Amino acid sequence: MDLDALRTPTRFLQSMGLSFPPELDLQELESWWEAEGKAISMMIDRMGTPWLRAYDRFGRRIDEILYPPDYRRMLLQGYRAGAVWHAFEGAGLSATFVIGYLTAFYDAGLYCPYTVSLATALALHKYGDPDLQARFLPPLLRRDGEVWQGATWMTEAGGGSDLGATVETLARPDGGSWRLTGEKYFASNAGAELAVVAARPEGAPRTVRGLALFLLPRYREDGSLNYLIRRLKDKIGTRSVPTGEVELRDSEAYLLGRLETGIYHILEVLNVSRVANSIGSVALMQRAIAEALAFAERRIAFGRPILQHPLMRRQFAERIRDLQAAFALAWTTVRLLEEVWPEHPPYSERYHLFRLLTHLAKYWTAEQAVQTAKWAMEVHGGMGVLGEYPVERWLREAMILPIWEGTPHRQILDGLEVMARKGAHRALMEMLAAEADPQALEEMFERVEAHLRQPPEEQEAQAEALFRDLARFTADTLRRRLPGG
Repeated sequence: MDLDALRTPTRFLQSMGLSFPPELDLQELESWWEAEGKAISMMIDRMGTPWLRAYDRFGRRIDEILYPPDYRRMLLQGYRAGAVWHAFEGAGLSATFVIGYLTAFYDAGLYCPYTVSLATALALHKYGDPDLQARFLPPLLRRDGEVWQGATWMTEAGGGSDLGATVETLARPDGGSWRLTGEKYFASNAGAELAVVAARPEGAPRTVRGLALFLLPRYREDGSLNYLIRRLKDKIGTRSVPTGEVELRDSEAYLLGRLETGIYHILEVLNVSRVANSIGSVALMQRAIAEALAFAERRIAFGRPILQHPLMRRQFAERIRDLQAAFALAWTTVRLLEEVWPEHPPYSERYHLFRLLTHLAKYWTAEQAVQTAKWAMEVHGGMGVLGEYPVERWLREAMILPIWEGTPHRQILDGLEVMARKGAHRALMEMLAAEADPQALEEMFERVEAHLRQPPEEQEAQAEALFRDLARFTADTLRRRLPGG
């Protein structure tokens, strides 16, 4: 691979075989980041968490989130470029992930607002009634400074993995709308104009089947606050997105979809974010390798740049291969999402293949991002732990990726479930057959089948090694589809 292709996101994406339609002006967006955005992003990270102004000078509750200078200008770049509206009016859903990739290369945290805004718009478009769509969708698709942001709030104080047991937010019907009361403990993009929220309707069972998805506006119809922000979280990374604790007090909300299929709607929203997390992980891998490359080219040790030492060259080659494999896995998942997103439950075999690929991609790319950022810091030696060098930031940012929208443990168990109940591994093997070594493919298939024949407790206890190897096998096989693969 041409090392120069690693230095910018557009050149790397083109080297992976992507072509961009004319309406997707990535060069302009990349030029802005190189000229202005990099410095703004670094300043925001150094300044730390945004801060909350709960009251105005008259003592009225306003819950205004205050940001460092130029944050808003940086944020608007992606919205104007089409991080949301391309999915509805432009080059298609996959184009939004291209913009997300470019954004995450420069600022890993900033991709979060675009992701949850996209997920909000998709859920509203798919499950909102015509009146809701007419009222709330156009502001999400604006291309100017008045664009609305979305958010996805599921997690409560008891945790985010076991939603059936931990969601305490109660929903009660109120004429044509609903009223929500509860708390959301990790509310990414707090302050958003709209949020999609998991809640339990009155009388519903305390299981995942008892959950429903609701659209929650920032303001009530009378103009008053519809939710309160208790505080903002102080995080080690993703400081360009405000994450807070949100309180709902008889808040106005609107049902999305049907009550009896609410958990499926919730999981659809989460899977959009998991795919985006995979794309962001690959972008961070590229950025970390690019930083390591720039350092290794100029750092002299034992009479020559460290990049010229055989062991270092081999390490770079291995990291680049992992980057290409991670991209192939993540981008295949994007393409499949674009294909199956219109589906409603009960889902097709292709949708369950998408689910399995999503869990594999989210799990494996996030882990690779952490290891790649750690390695890039090691390439820098002692310089890597200094704030003057950007590589320490990328390790902090990378540590968020395995956790957001489901830890590795959650991805493994959900991936195991879709193989055991839906046989999604069979569709996966069929998809890989054209590129995979036949013997290796057969061995992997038999290994999965043997695993699924074990008692449930044994399946779970031994699932990590299987899932890790299946993810790597899938990524390495898909890498062969790339130019020169």
